[in-house]
Amino acid sequence: MDNSKSRGFGETMLAVAWSFIGLRRRSDFERDVGALRPGYVIVGALIAASCFVGLLLAAVRMATS
Repeated sequence: MDNSKSRGFGETMLAVAWSFIGLRRRSDFERDVGALRPGYVIVGALIAASCFVGLLLAAVRMATS
């Protein structure tokens, strides 16, 4: 993979965030397929999933208190 085309962690997090909520354009996805680093995508997905679960737990705690 050519490192000049690879995305940084911030750009990867942005791509993961858009993908997580389902608002990613196909053209952006196809452009990012070869440029995103798999390790960054995994870490970004774990961070996003943790935030989502935390928000759900907070909402449930507020609703039941």
